[in-house]
Amino acid sequence: MTPFEIPPWDADAEPQGVRLQKVMAAAGVASRRVSEQLIEAGRVEVNGQVVTELGRRIDPVTDLVAVDGMAVQLDPEKRYVMLNKPTGVVSSLQDERGRPDLRRWTDEFEERLFNVGRLDAETSGLLILTNDGDLAHVLAHPSFGVLKTYIAKVDGRVTPQTLATLTHGIDLEDGPIKADKARLLDVERDHSIVEVTLHSGRNHIVRRMLDAVGHPVVELVRRSFGPLNLGSLKAGAVRELTKAEVGKLLTLSREATGSGSSGSGSSDAAGSAEHPDADEDGE
Repeated sequence: MTPFEIPPWDADAEPQGVRLQKVMAAAGVASRRVSEQLIEAGRVEVNGQVVTELGRRIDPVTDLVAVDGMAVQLDPEKRYVMLNKPTGVVSSLQDERGRPDLRRWTDEFEERLFNVGRLDAETSGLLILTNDGDLAHVLAHPSFGVLKTYIAKVDGRVTPQTLATLTHGIDLEDGPIKADKARLLDVERDHSIVEVTLHSGRNHIVRRMLDAVGHPVVELVRRSFGPLNLGSLKAGAVRELTKAEVGKLLTLSREATGSGSSGSGSSDAAGSAEHPDADEDGE
């Protein structure tokens, strides 16, 4: 064969990749038949491009699939868990001072799960446990601007002027900061209940902001993280995220990075989520 000759096509060679509808069925999107209908209807994207042919094959490890604009997790080894962290527990997998830590929950799973960001020991609420390094990086890093909402019980009666101060911005010792949203939920005799939403991950930021406007925090709970809401999950309880919730997180991650990449990172890649200098998630 000369360098200019084309070798004959090998009719016995195995096609590369796995049929898209088979991958979708394995990922729990729908049955293979319904997955075929979704593809034919133009509701499925691979790497950002709409696919309508049923013969399309993909690599589940590297290709990214979305249905109706919602990302699909193809890796069955990735796990996503919501914990309602109680007070008195540190956001660490091993506390050097022997305080209660997250191993009580992570030890329940075969995978090596780690926490996405941190919650102060005296702050309760929504904490994500996962082994998805790429997703953890997006959720925990303040540069991606993932919103988190906290409910704070504070000393004193909060006024509309105080709420305006929080949203317009205040100066702290480590620089200016402002809440994305702040609203008054209730006023008791000597306390107020305030909802604060922000994307900053600076250490103890919610407590410091409220203290700076003259209303020290008595109790603090994180109710939401990005598209996730704590709902009725009891303190100390865990549950795995639904496929819809995982899809929302992965979609957020792909949109935030602009590369369409999420869900394929290693657990080592997310070690920064536990690093003491990493995102402290606002308490």
